[in-house]
Amino acid sequence: MTGPEPVDETGAQLRRLADVMHTLRVQCPWDAEQTHESLMTYLIEETAEVVEAVENGSDEQMVEELGDLLLQVFFHAEIATERGAFTLADVAGHVADKLIARHPYVYAGQTMPEDVWGSWERRKKAEKRRESAVDGIPDPLSSLARANKAVTRIRSHEVDVPLDDAPITAQETGAAILALVARAHASHVDPDQAVRQAVRSLEEQARSAEQ
Repeated sequence: MTGPEPVDETGAQLRRLADVMHTLRVQCPWDAEQTHESLMTYLIEETAEVVEAVENGSDEQMVEELGDLLLQVFFHAEIATERGAFTLADVAGHVADKLIARHPYVYAGQTMPEDVWGSWERRKKAEKRRESAVDGIPDPLSSLARANKAVTRIRSHEVDVPLDDAPITAQETGAAILALVARAHASHVDPDQAVRQAVRSLEEQARSAEQ
């Protein structure tokens, strides 16, 4: 006779977390009253703390902060399950299916594309039936993150919009951005709003070029 198979530690701990989340929704007044909307501030905060942990290079801190971020996924899935909308299994299954579909050179025997990131972006555009490469960029992104995303999309989809590609280092980039912020402040210009307006203009240029 053979003994029982070893317990999958990852699966066991994920199941344990799901059980804890379910129990808290029933027995803890604070957890029970939370909604998708009320959790937004915590989701943003936990994401920022993961970034901080990565930048600090602390594995111990990363374990803690990634756990806190994972909790947000379980929390939202538990609330959705109560609403009869979707389950944690739906969330995991959806992202697994998406990863497989967007990596045909891994799962379907296709040739590895020269531009892996560009291939990903083009498949994403086709899946979501977007008309423009710059459609679907989340509005809540910071102005700088939105600018980076727009430029990335435009280049990945090879949209005919002129973009400066002169080499620059990370240190030079940071210094140049900081200098522009200082100049904007001295000139009573809101740099965040200025970037948002510039990105909107860039996105319109991209849409026009795609027609």
